[in-house]
Amino acid sequence: MRRAALISPVRTPIGKFLGGLSSVPVETLAAHVVKAVVARSGIDPMLIEDVVFAQSYASGETPCVGRWAALSAGLPIEVPGIQIDRRCGGGLQALATAAMMVQTGAVDVVLAGGVESMSNVEFYTTAMRGGARAGSVTFYDRLERGRERSQPVERFGVIPGMITTAENLASDYAISREACDELAAESQVRAARAWAQGRFDAEIIPIPIPQRGGDPIEFKMDEGIRADTTAASLAKLKPMVTGGVCTAGNSSQQNDAASACLVVAEDRLVELGLDPSAFFVGWAAAGVEPSRMGIGPVPAVHKLFAKTGLSWADMGLVELNEAFASQVLAVLKGWDWDDRSILNVNGSGISLGHPIGATGMRIMTSLVHEMQRRQVRYGLETMCVGGGQGIAAIFERA
Repeated sequence: MRRAALISPVRTPIGKFLGGLSSVPVETLAAHVVKAVVARSGIDPMLIEDVVFAQSYASGETPCVGRWAALSAGLPIEVPGIQIDRRCGGGLQALATAAMMVQTGAVDVVLAGGVESMSNVEFYTTAMRGGARAGSVTFYDRLERGRERSQPVERFGVIPGMITTAENLASDYAISREACDELAAESQVRAARAWAQGRFDAEIIPIPIPQRGGDPIEFKMDEGIRADTTAASLAKLKPMVTGGVCTAGNSSQQNDAASACLVVAEDRLVELGLDPSAFFVGWAAAGVEPSRMGIGPVPAVHKLFAKTGLSWADMGLVELNEAFASQVLAVLKGWDWDDRSILNVNGSGISLGHPIGATGMRIMTSLVHEMQRRQVRYGLETMCVGGGQGIAAIFERA
């Protein structure tokens, strides 16, 4: 089976919820990274055989976001597109799907990406298709509803949201509030340091923000980083659940962003004049109890290591998405592995943010660039998924 090469991975800066990117629709975010991948790689757009994009909070405004992104970016109309959703793991799933398409010979060149504009996720109702003769109509917040509806209530009961699952893990694995705040503070320190040292410069595609009566302003830096955060300052925040360990400061943010790369068959690289950043080694997904969804990376990584024959000793860098600090700490205990010197070295969901459908691609982009910088051979990316899943993938530096 031929190898899938990753070419020109890029991402937008990550915007805060209702922040600097809130005026930019999801299709525009996606189009920006598609254009950037094409420009940086120099690929003839007619050679792109599909566009595979993840979006977890899709709506009727942008159906089939992969096709939308292709058309909005000006790709030839002959280039098709699809949409992927594995919730928090959607971006990584889009990449895995694109890699499998290449590995199996179905295509030679695919553009893969992920996008989310959580600032623009709509409210909706299910009560109006047949009309309402009287009374009030309920509008659901799709962000909240998507978390509440992550599992069948008749089988698993009501799980009010992802915070509940994180608190369950804190209880299961005896995770303290102090440990959560220390991890969150370190995430902020690492992200701020990465920006100060220019580690994200090569992967970032600035976004022009139109201004009324003036020239556009460039949005060019991750917006959620709080460089002055300390464990002591986080300790002052109230928990979101009485007696719990999760706070707004040690949990991931809601965000807006997009990320993408080209996935190309290794045997076409020389002919097309493409320089790969990394190769896709393998991936795995696993299911877990929905009320403990955050532990998903534990079985997913074990499964992936078994499939690839690789182990912790082979990994030069590890990215474990920070959905919640308690979830990260529980996973580390579940793995019986904890090397902070190579884990989330430039921050993660707590500091950089978690734009759901874009996060998997964003993490790969940052990971691959850091692998190049440190000249390590293998990097691991993994994340938990709402509804009780985990997903993981390994990349090899080119």
